Amino acid sequence: MKKKLDISKILFTIGMLVLSLFFLVPLIWMLSAAFKFEKDVMVFPIQWIPKDWNIVENFKAVWMSEIPFYKFYFNSIKLAVIQTLATLIFSAMAAFAFSKLQFKGRDFVFALVLSFMIIPEQGTLVPRFILIKWLGLYNTHEALILMGLFSIYFTFLMRQYMLGISNEYIEAAKLDGAGYFKIFWKIIIPLCKPILATAGIIKFIWIWNDYQGPLIFLLDKELYPITLGLQLFKDDYADNFAVLMMASLSAIIPLVIVFIIMQKQVIKGIALGGVKG
Repeated sequence: MKKKLDISKILFTIGMLVLSLFFLVPLIWMLSAAFKFEKDVMVFPIQWIPKDWNIVENFKAVWMSEIPFYKFYFNSIKLAVIQTLATLIFSAMAAFAFSKLQFKGRDFVFALVLSFMIIPEQGTLVPRFILIKWLGLYNTHEALILMGLFSIYFTFLMRQYMLGISNEYIEAAKLDGAGYFKIFWKIIIPLCKPILATAGIIKFIWIWNDYQGPLIFLLDKELYPITLGLQLFKDDYADNFAVLMMASLSAIIPLVIVFIIMQKQVIKGIALGGVKG
């Protein structure tokens, strides 16, 4: 029985390895193409390890051309960081209220808030556009930041996690004279690090990859994030896949770094958040 179990584990591991390699092939090809001369990109059979390296020139074409790639990078970092931090703070506060505070109609209000998740984002696009124009924030980063301050999905995720935190912590803190604000920052937030890391990385990726919002609410190229910036590269370097792949590679580096740093917390948060409550 043990031998069969070991064989099944080995076969499962091999299968997952093959499957992961299948999904990694496009990324590996992009990495290889970013380091090549343009003439070598479409050579068949594929040269996974370039014979001739052109890293410096491709890098210069991306970062030192007339298209301000570094500015797109900064804009994306600015939008992603601000919206991620704001979402974590406001969603965590709402989750704390819906999970640990007792007030009349709490569950009804939470169910009402949760019901808005069924409305597709495209369904609220026109009202949001009218509101942003009325506020005078059209063609500004503030418009995107304002719309990304809060997330119902992450509020639900954090609430489910907080329901698993014993109320004895809160009662003990109350006996020591702590108010709800202190309880939230000193007790709840430290205990919620895994789910905060999970929500943070998912939100960061969402904002970093957002194309629709900037396309509709931004006009000036100086305000473009990386998603719209890559479109400009596609227009100017349509026939140079080496430069396009270098730009794409540069665009995903922050996402890879964030995930590598926080992957343990993310996996733990997903595992615990799915069973709490």
